[in-house]
Amino acid sequence: MSETLGFIGLGNMGEPIAANLLQAGYTLRVYNRTASKAAQLAAKGATVVPRPEDVAVAGGIVLTMLADDQAIEGVCLPAGSFVERLGSGGVHVSISTIAPASARRLAEHHAKYKVAYVATPVFGRPEAAAAKRLWICTSGDATARKRVMPILAAIGQGTFEFGDDPGAANVVKLCGNFMIASAIEALAEALTLAEKNGVNKKDVAELFGKTLFACPVYQGYGKQISEEKFLPAGFRLALGLKDISLALQTAASSSVPMPLASLLRDRWMTAVAKGRADMDWTAVALGVAEDAGLKPVAANTNEGK
Repeated sequence: MSETLGFIGLGNMGEPIAANLLQAGYTLRVYNRTASKAAQLAAKGATVVPRPEDVAVAGGIVLTMLADDQAIEGVCLPAGSFVERLGSGGVHVSISTIAPASARRLAEHHAKYKVAYVATPVFGRPEAAAAKRLWICTSGDATARKRVMPILAAIGQGTFEFGDDPGAANVVKLCGNFMIASAIEALAEALTLAEKNGVNKKDVAELFGKTLFACPVYQGYGKQISEEKFLPAGFRLALGLKDISLALQTAASSSVPMPLASLLRDRWMTAVAKGRADMDWTAVALGVAEDAGLKPVAANTNEGK
């Protein structure tokens, strides 16, 4: 590939996604708030720039993988941003999980500069990103979506399109993360029930992961919860709380009751209040165990040290 892409945000997900784009032959200009995190990509041929706006090439494509609405607005909205530098014909590919309403506002802002906004939130943890096994949801301008399809093919195993509404892909992403959080809570409760009654929870997780719930979410998270391996975080618990809160916010704006999501928000909020924000979001299982009078293995949580 001869096209130069801009990339902003080189965290647990952004770095392996950017590395796969380099491997696919794209030329990358990258920015990360903590510059040292770009060192590995620089060694692979990426150009590291000092400011987020410097990643943009006029009429080109910039991808962002940032933590939340505030972070993405912080690089898109200021005067002289990369959006302005992209200008007419430019495309912004937003991989972040943000509120659908935020995506729509960003699309309106981009249109002032004749830049297309394409939402492309992904399902998959860092190991899936590294292996190009992400599942991608996309929505936004149809012409821009078509243009970025080869890029998405270089980082994922499949892309599902949800039309021209720039917020639609984020609605789908929030639906998915709500269901994953529900599965984590169900696993935590079931495995705690087994453990409290003298049954090996690792064996229980293996049984259900191979039979009734033979799918990646139950298999991966069931193993993680049963082994109490919550560090390092593949997906930070604080980000899980953010996504559940966004799902409830979107539900409220469209008059959709979600009582289970309210329960999940309280569980995740309690975990954050207990200092677990930077642990994997499966660490909410610690709260389930504590409610049952069980004590977690401190060696796997950094707690009690």
